[in-house]
Amino acid sequence: MINVLIVDDDELFRAMLEEMVRREGYQVRAVTNGNEALLAIARQPPDLIITDILMPEKDGIELIAELAQRDSRIPIIAVSGGRRAISLEFNLESAALMGVRATLPKPFTRDALRRAIAEALQ
Repeated sequence: MINVLIVDDDELFRAMLEEMVRREGYQVRAVTNGNEALLAIARQPPDLIITDILMPEKDGIELIAELAQRDSRIPIIAVSGGRRAISLEFNLESAALMGVRATLPKPFTRDALRRAIAEALQ
């Protein structure tokens, strides 16, 4: 079974995303920031990471950069809703330039999530 690690600081969104991914038939673990993600990856590397971009402690861009430095081959889907000063387009374009396999603007549909997962796992 494919193991997916979700990284998002928003408790309600994280719970909803966990349920959506689980219903697609994947095994799911979830953490709240990039530091927790690195610990979870060290314990058990996932087959796919879905990470928010804007989070406290270690954000998604920092997580993506650190995994790239480690030459990680784990596919990543970046999601973002943006904030006042930083648009979601900027966040997702930055993540795409760093090599993520797919991006999703928040909010997104279950079909969009399904397509992003399929694209990332190719």
